Amino acid sequence: MDSSFEDRKKKHFFSSLKSQSQSSGHAGFDKIQLIHSCLPELDITQVSIDQKWGNLHLKTPFFVSSMTGAWSESLAFNLKLAKACEKRSWMMGVGSQRAQLQNLEKAKEWESIRKACPHVILLGNLGLSQLKETSRQGILSLIESLKAQGMIIHLNPLQEALQKEGTAYFKGGFKALKNLVQYSPVPVIVKETGCGFSREVLDRLTGIGLSVVDLSGMGGTHWGRIEGGFYKGEESFFGIGESFSNWGISTCQSLIYSQEKTRDYDIWASGGLRTGVEACKALAMGAKFVGFGHIILKALNQSEKDLDHLMSRIEYELKVSLFCTGSSCIEHLQRKKKWQKVF
Repeated sequence: MDSSFEDRKKKHFFSSLKSQSQSSGHAGFDKIQLIHSCLPELDITQVSIDQKWGNLHLKTPFFVSSMTGAWSESLAFNLKLAKACEKRSWMMGVGSQRAQLQNLEKAKEWESIRKACPHVILLGNLGLSQLKETSRQGILSLIESLKAQGMIIHLNPLQEALQKEGTAYFKGGFKALKNLVQYSPVPVIVKETGCGFSREVLDRLTGIGLSVVDLSGMGGTHWGRIEGGFYKGEESFFGIGESFSNWGISTCQSLIYSQEKTRDYDIWASGGLRTGVEACKALAMGAKFVGFGHIILKALNQSEKDLDHLMSRIEYELKVSLFCTGSSCIEHLQRKKKWQKVF
């Protein structure tokens, strides 16, 4: 993999820290209210935030959304992140594994992380454009290199279309997904990258054997803003990031779409979530797990201690939210429909 690829990965990492790369306020959870119970009839010590996925029983319903990898400083970053996730029982989506398809040395980053954190739940990650062009053996090698417990295929048409070296080649992608499900030894997760899911796409993905759809809606890091921002000084495309700055379907609206019909896959929610209270809203609306990205990145960029404090706070905010809705667990929260729209 050439140096320009690594430079782009580094630019992506630091650009995502900037406030102008965030479509903050668009996730939609400000329009959702949890129904308060002033007589919860339980002690807060009885509240559990445990969650199950397949044969995994986790202490939290949280995961860290896929971020970065395959550049000079990413190993140190991902190692710290994996240690935090292992400690707190959060799942961790890894950054795109595209680089190691062309350079096997890149697999060493994930192999070393797995060795250092043998119990962390890692989810592999590859773009749909790359999935189409990769052999079965190539995909299996990605899964094996980090002993992944799931494989994420990310959908990012806006990012690829705006990226200077993008691969906006999605024709045949649905067939590639169907094929992957047939041979993957681990559950397959399909996710967006900040633009959400429509009813049409959610319906189309039903019935092919997916384990999870991670909505990753508008509301958090927005790749239209990031990729468009790299055109500064190039007159023909200057301003294109602003044109697409609010492109997408919010995380909240994607969640509502996902609950309109019975699905044969689980729904995970990420994209613009900032607190355990918002996580509780997403869980109440039908999400099974909730992902965080930008706030995790910012905290870890400060220190490992700051990250641990943030993760601990999110967990307790969820616990308090469950308690104050009179819910002893996530299943109870969902069964009793403890949320409503506000206008």
